[in-house]
Amino acid sequence: MKPIKVGLFGLGTVGTGVVRIVEAHQEDLQKQVGSPIEIAKILVSDKHKARRFTVDADKLTEDPAEIINDPEIDVIVEVMGGIDLAKKTILSALEKGKHVVTANKDLMALHGSELLAVAAKHNCDVLYEASVAGGIPIIRTLIEGFTSDRITKIMGIVNGTTNYILTKMSQEGAAYEDVLKEAQELGYAEADPTSDVEGLDAARKMAILSTLGFRADVALEDVTVKGISGVSKEDILYAKRLGYEMKLLGIAERQDDLISVSVQPTMVKTSHPLSTVNGVFNAVYVYGEAVGETMFYGPGAGELPTATSVVADLVAVVRNLKLGVNGQRMFVPYKEKKLKTDEQIASKYFILLHVEDKAGVLAKITQVFAEHEVSLASVIQQPNEANPDAEIVIVTHDASKASMNTVLRHFEGMDVIRNIKSVYRVEG
Repeated sequence: MKPIKVGLFGLGTVGTGVVRIVEAHQEDLQKQVGSPIEIAKILVSDKHKARRFTVDADKLTEDPAEIINDPEIDVIVEVMGGIDLAKKTILSALEKGKHVVTANKDLMALHGSELLAVAAKHNCDVLYEASVAGGIPIIRTLIEGFTSDRITKIMGIVNGTTNYILTKMSQEGAAYEDVLKEAQELGYAEADPTSDVEGLDAARKMAILSTLGFRADVALEDVTVKGISGVSKEDILYAKRLGYEMKLLGIAERQDDLISVSVQPTMVKTSHPLSTVNGVFNAVYVYGEAVGETMFYGPGAGELPTATSVVADLVAVVRNLKLGVNGQRMFVPYKEKKLKTDEQIASKYFILLHVEDKAGVLAKITQVFAEHEVSLASVIQQPNEANPDAEIVIVTHDASKASMNTVLRHFEGMDVIRNIKSVYRVEG
């Protein structure tokens, strides 16, 4: 029985997992696709590097062209990361008629539409389940599972590093800087953690998810992004007192075909399932008009969870190959993208103010909210021995982003307000 030959680009954590799964599950894979699947060639940066996983040296190459130009290789699996080389490699493979499986969220968020268009032109598959939420099959679910439904909201924890940091801050009362250092030592955070902690990684994933969920071409620059580097122990403490947990949430919403997508630290009510997603785990909450609310939970990264998603895509490509339908089930956004304005984006807000400790201050503050038609759900003023100023905590009802921005600008000009300490979205 002739095997389906695969070219693997990258033999790092995920690449090693792909090789392990394909070799260990060969019997199951053959039953599913009707022929063996063979990792024929593997692109590495150094063939002579010592590796923790033994691979046939004859399969290793440092030349991408050796894989791309091999007529016996049907499928390319790209797990090397990066953008420029990966894009060049995938485009070359598609032009040669090879199908592609990738785990590259950065590439798909920035150039996914272009790659999918080239793939469609050459009747090739490009599948990318592993690019978002590791082992959680959320992409296939959005494309196939919600085909007959209309998704109105996608909300999720899609970055394990930031969730680990916020979980430790909440459970142990630790400071952000201390937990970040610990996360780096454990390998959860990179030496340069900017992409994770400033929300860029999550933003790329939300661009992909909202494109799939709303059938419109949502670009990275359409995502409003705020990271967790400004979250303090004080913020976490107030959240817990009010019955919330702090999470970095990606939130994509659609109403009357108008879309908004953001990534931001958010206070999530403890009664909401996302509030209990801790550590490096991911979860995506999807609202459909027909199905209602659903949640998908699991490991968001790691060798075998991510590799499992890659191999699942590989199986899907091979099945299509056997049926002769490659490129016919490609997802291409078909709806016009219409973004909400700040006047149309509404949510509840948490605001922590440091103010002069004297009579009449609270009345002045509530008057500003009233003037801009922002309704208040609760107002708490209490002493803080560590702060000579008074602290006022406000939670609003739903208010437009434009109104809140106007209120905050007004606060900046008020002498009685010493500091706008924190402003967070509230969910649940």
